Amino acid sequence: MTTPAQIQAFIQEIASPPPPGSPYAVPIPGTEREGRTPIYRHWRFQDKPLLATYDPETRTFYDLFEQSVKQYPNNKCLGTRIWNPTTKSWENKYVWKTYAEVAARAKNFGSGIFELHRRIGIPPGNHGVGLWSQNRAEWQIADLGLITQSLFSVSLYETLGPDTSEFIIKHAELSCVVTSLPHVPLLLAIAPRIPQLKLIVCMDPLDAGEQDGYSKRAILNAIAEQHGVQVWSMDQVEELGARAAHPARPPRPEDIVTINYTSGTTGDPKGVVLTHANCVAGVAAGRATGQYTRKDTNISYLPLAHIYGRLIDQTALAEGASIGYFHGDMLELVDDLKILKPTGFPSVPRLFNRFNMGLRAQTVEADGIRGALSRRVIDTKLANMKLAPGKAHNKHFLYDRIWTPKVRAAVGMDRCRSMVSGSAQLDPNVQEFLRAAFGNNFVSGYGLTESYASTSCQIEGDFSLGNNGGPLPSTEVCLESQPDLEYFVTDKPRPRGELLLRGTSIFREYYKNEAETRKALDPDGWFHTGDIAEFDELGRIRIIDRKKNVLKLSQGEYISPERIENVYMGSSNLIAMAYVHGEGTQSSLVAIFGVDPVSFAPFASQVLKRPIVPEDIPAVKDAAQDPRVVKAVLKHLDGIAKKHKFNGYERVRNCVLDVEPFSVENELLTPTLKLKRPQTARRFKAEIDRMYNEINEEASKIKPKL
Repeated sequence: MTTPAQIQAFIQEIASPPPPGSPYAVPIPGTEREGRTPIYRHWRFQDKPLLATYDPETRTFYDLFEQSVKQYPNNKCLGTRIWNPTTKSWENKYVWKTYAEVAARAKNFGSGIFELHRRIGIPPGNHGVGLWSQNRAEWQIADLGLITQSLFSVSLYETLGPDTSEFIIKHAELSCVVTSLPHVPLLLAIAPRIPQLKLIVCMDPLDAGEQDGYSKRAILNAIAEQHGVQVWSMDQVEELGARAAHPARPPRPEDIVTINYTSGTTGDPKGVVLTHANCVAGVAAGRATGQYTRKDTNISYLPLAHIYGRLIDQTALAEGASIGYFHGDMLELVDDLKILKPTGFPSVPRLFNRFNMGLRAQTVEADGIRGALSRRVIDTKLANMKLAPGKAHNKHFLYDRIWTPKVRAAVGMDRCRSMVSGSAQLDPNVQEFLRAAFGNNFVSGYGLTESYASTSCQIEGDFSLGNNGGPLPSTEVCLESQPDLEYFVTDKPRPRGELLLRGTSIFREYYKNEAETRKALDPDGWFHTGDIAEFDELGRIRIIDRKKNVLKLSQGEYISPERIENVYMGSSNLIAMAYVHGEGTQSSLVAIFGVDPVSFAPFASQVLKRPIVPEDIPAVKDAAQDPRVVKAVLKHLDGIAKKHKFNGYERVRNCVLDVEPFSVENELLTPTLKLKRPQTARRFKAEIDRMYNEINEEASKIKPKL
């Protein structure tokens, strides 16, 4: 068995950077093939097997957690802020459970679920159980408990509507869902349409000493019995499990640890099947970044239904670190941060953008001495970060004593020594400013549900911008030319193409979806991500486009622009042509619309209160550029979006109007009249930049709350 000291030494070896100026990933000689780059690997794993685990005896997440419990039984494990019913507010402290306490509760919960399954006739096996709530300690205890009985969790997103939740419960064949109290009525409402649903376990207490028949438990069970469903509370299940005392049934590496459903922008969600072997490899890769130790404290607020948030928690648990859960309100996240003072802060671009705007307003954009000093500090640190590799840094002997601590304290980052951005593309300007302002290790990473969120990550000491670092030790990567999109691995100065992944953390299949599995995984085991990337001279990965016309905004939401375009064109007589555009560094959509002169002319006439005839194309074009008309069209489109129940991030926030912006003649349409999206984005780059500048200038007038 590998000792903890040996594991930590190996992690530190992997996490250390290559010699200054040397590549982070290297091509493997002889692996080139027509239309593909050579295979690239982490620089320390070019001639050894990809990382799967640090200990041959640790092959499942059950093993990892048991190892932490054995080594650090008294370490703080899960922390929660308690609601005070007297003051009707959250306590300004965290209450902690140790690793030993969490393990005991998880064991009892797993035993209780096993017993309930036995009572309703479900045989032992690798079955799924739904988890539906915000991040909280009970979510993690339930997940750990399921693992003790070789069961796996199927996460339902907190914000999912009943239709998608119903689809996932049916598709994953869930007989039991563990959830928070607000979702119990929703589950009971759809229960008549889900005959296999037999058990609902509520994470919240259902009894508070009421008389018989008046407790939440009694009322909910009275409704549930009509549909053949039982409602239990989590404490009840744990008590049942303690009495039943079923022994643990540890999983095998090939057993499923979770089925994680993607957001399904172009159809029903796909269930990504991830095994314990994938999990252990993903956690090993996360630990290889060198950002976790048993003395660290993380905050858990990124949705655990996303694999990114889940990997962060699991990596912390594997190290024996502490996890404090936010109290449930993202608008008050900074309150949690100021109380918890985490040492690590994994997040997404949208929140870093919020920090960036707020801190800039209070520092470099401030008046007087404060502004002057802040600009001097940032300029000095920016210059330091541009030094040669090996010499670049974001520290300052004086400013980090008199200025940086105040900036960190403003958002609860007093102790934070590392920050990670994932889920979507990070604006390089935001990363650069926050690196200087916080003076800590701020890196950007890349991963997908299918790769257990662990594909690549920058490492400490690399101050480059606009990339996601080199591949992690669990993954090898290559690029494949995409002629239709005009991306080739022979492009200069850098190869470009679809990013392909292979390794120990790559998913097994899409659940009950053989056709999509075959599309995504080729016979050689390569996962085709659909992301277009380029490799720089040091082997770092930069995402530049999407193969499919599905894009991801800065808050991590996937968008299908073609669907939005089709709705607008199909519902509005004003719009004849449409190109909806989004960027990974922006949180909203913009568009280029071609208007129908026959319908548009009277619309514009009414707005401008002057006659415009459809035959006068120059007049129609002139009206299309009038800000009053653009504003009226956006209002008109908002009505369509509302009617079609678009999410806020799916609505177009700014647009350019023209009569015929795309044609075969200007090479933006194919001969079959299909829009050439990459070419359109390049042609209208100036207009797109202007629209985003207008949106961001308007947003900057609203002072963010810190």
